[in-house]
Amino acid sequence: MAKVKPFRGIRPPRDLVTQVASRPYDVLNSEEARAEAHGNPRSLYHIIKPEIDFEPGTDEHDPKVYSRAVENFNAFQQQGWLVQDDKEHYYIYAQTMDGRTQYGLVVAANVADYMEGRIKKHELTRRDKEEDRMKHVRVNNANIEPVFFAFPDNPALQAVIDNVTASEPEYDFTAPDGFGHHFWVIDSPEMIETVTREFEKIPYLYIADGHHRSAAAALVGHEKAQANPAHTGDEEYNYFLAVAFPASHLNIIDYNRVVKDLNGLTPAELLDKLAEHFEVEDKGSDEPYRPASLHNFSLYLDGRWYSLTAKSGTYNDADPIGVLDVTISSDLILRDILGIHDLRSDKRIDFVGGIRGLGELKHRVDSGEMALALALYPVSMKQLMDIADSGNIMPPKTTWFEPKLRSGLVIHRLD
Repeated sequence: MAKVKPFRGIRPPRDLVTQVASRPYDVLNSEEARAEAHGNPRSLYHIIKPEIDFEPGTDEHDPKVYSRAVENFNAFQQQGWLVQDDKEHYYIYAQTMDGRTQYGLVVAANVADYMEGRIKKHELTRRDKEEDRMKHVRVNNANIEPVFFAFPDNPALQAVIDNVTASEPEYDFTAPDGFGHHFWVIDSPEMIETVTREFEKIPYLYIADGHHRSAAAALVGHEKAQANPAHTGDEEYNYFLAVAFPASHLNIIDYNRVVKDLNGLTPAELLDKLAEHFEVEDKGSDEPYRPASLHNFSLYLDGRWYSLTAKSGTYNDADPIGVLDVTISSDLILRDILGIHDLRSDKRIDFVGGIRGLGELKHRVDSGEMALALALYPVSMKQLMDIADSGNIMPPKTTWFEPKLRSGLVIHRLD
């Protein structure tokens, strides 16, 4: 059963939150972070991407960069830009995008739950990325950024969310990207007890986004437990920062592919090969074609949009991985026709989050940079949870969640 606890969050005063809050460390590069933080000494980028305090081109993995992170974290607290709450709380963090709001509970999740598989993952992680975030957690002795969880809908937890969010939020702002961010502190001891108790009834939590952060946070907690001869399991390092959303609140958007060449084929030859496994329909050049349902794909090729519908027998509905459109397209199009076997390493393919729209796919092809684009129907939360429950791992670049969690609204110390 899922174990969570309230914690004494470290967070900005209300009047500074828009200066401190930032995008997550992994959605922008060093130069973009340097530009966004320009003229703003309170930006969290000085802690999560501290290479921006050095000369451009400084290696973000240089030991002096990690040291600067903790220097800045300490300075933010000394300056009063980040202040620790006096009492342990849960918090509610809501995000608004395109008129739709999703509400998550900010909790300290349990390291043992991750290590023993009660926090389920659906992606592989890379050791180098894990180690980078582990160093960041170690030097700061804190989880600066949250991970993004989903959990099966729970009426009692929903009632807490509804009750608390009926009041004025602690933070309420629109970020430069146009997304709204809203944050409440749960003060009531009864509600805090309800949150703890109801999570204990939930058998599994699911990582939606932030697999590397989850792994790093849990592994550092595990290290600290092993290094402490007086370890009891109740220490703060046994927990890490997460925002957990009811599954029905979340919306996975498409994650699309662009390919540099046609593997020696002409456009006509490519379409002929596709017709072996797909019903191919020319949708013209005027309007972008968006996939209408599972097993329907959108192809942009040679200035025209095509609908591709996988023929019966080309996939197995009983196979949780084989039924995924990312598997169908990877096997029948990218591998068998275009000769792309490893989505993680092949330089001929790139990936475009659906937040950028179908127009971005058209632009990448029309510019001559890419030869074709392939848009996929989004994975559902049910598919994600089914795959995690089955112990399987999704293929690379399958899920894209928006909006991303804003960093800097609350931080969790490990002591």
